[in-house]
Amino acid sequence: MTESVIKDRDLPDLTNEEIGRYSRHLLLPEVGLEGQKRLKEAKVLLVGTGGLGAPLALYLAAAGVGTLGIVDFDFVEESNLQRQVIHGTKDVGRPKVASAKDRIKGINPRCNVVTYNTMLTSANALDIMKDYDVVADGTDNYQTRYLVNDACVLLGIPNVYGSIFQFEGQASVFYAKEGPCYRCLYPEPPPPGLVPSCAEGGVVGVLPGIVGCLQANEVIKLIVGGGDTLIGRLLLFDAWKLKFRELELDKDPHCPICGKSPTIYELIDYEQFCGLKKNQDEEPVEIITARELKERIDRNDPLQIIDTREPHERAIVKFPQARAIPLGQMARRIDEFDPAVDAVFICKIGQRSVFAIRALREAGYKGRLLNLKDGINAWAREVDTTLPTY
Repeated sequence: MTESVIKDRDLPDLTNEEIGRYSRHLLLPEVGLEGQKRLKEAKVLLVGTGGLGAPLALYLAAAGVGTLGIVDFDFVEESNLQRQVIHGTKDVGRPKVASAKDRIKGINPRCNVVTYNTMLTSANALDIMKDYDVVADGTDNYQTRYLVNDACVLLGIPNVYGSIFQFEGQASVFYAKEGPCYRCLYPEPPPPGLVPSCAEGGVVGVLPGIVGCLQANEVIKLIVGGGDTLIGRLLLFDAWKLKFRELELDKDPHCPICGKSPTIYELIDYEQFCGLKKNQDEEPVEIITARELKERIDRNDPLQIIDTREPHERAIVKFPQARAIPLGQMARRIDEFDPAVDAVFICKIGQRSVFAIRALREAGYKGRLLNLKDGINAWAREVDTTLPTY
């Protein structure tokens, strides 16, 4: 049984209107009047207002959490609307924090919403997070996950974690005071590019709703107190097979931030830690813009255009004159390339194609290799606007 994170504080009274609004909570002995007062007193920070942040914000506002902080620096795009249900069609182009605030206020005008239209970084994380009781991590990249984890450990705040990809989701509560932290589970990030983002790999729209609701449930339990939280447990969910699994997590005594002899006492450079900063010794990848490629095609320049995407992506939108060689086959098909002819590599947004180029280099290929900047989506935006972006 977990103690409430709201303790030793004077709790606010509920108005008659609030008693009516939250009556279904008050009828639960596990919540009751005391628990609802704790929810009103609580301050919860949501990192990200995307797929996971959307259900977190909606349900925590509806539950009566007194203050919701939301951190996001992104703008609403049409492709978000398939899963980020806090935003609507009319919000496309708006800052996500502005759209989310309007929706939260529409659900519960009593909720105090604090917006941070900025990227969470090592420079601002502690200042933003220090006044909150719980942090819920709805991010989609490793550098921010490690940042949120480390800041929560240093501040003594529980971190309610969720992640999603395609049909699979994870959820846990990392609370170093009572159990393991994120570094205990994942001491090091995967190599850059090994795990594609949802923008490249896709995600079924309902999955973040399910995982985000699980996170919201954990936040409520931490505030109200009692119940078995996901501290020390990792919940795995497969939406396609509709199966849940659970793994026990132990605190790592050698963890560099929450172990017996920690070596991390302040926030670090998380882009460098996750291998996202350029290696000075690594040969840079030469780029070509969509318009430059169009000019070379129009001049009938000799080119090898290589589409590194998978078959189901090529079915969405085809690239003219491109030969399909998926990323995983690149090195073993090196003999199909002509080193005397420039090779241009394309993918969706220009990230996987970089790894294709590096794979060929490592295999000993000596020809000129170019990466289409921002991928086939740039071609659709700047050259052939009859094509869709995805």
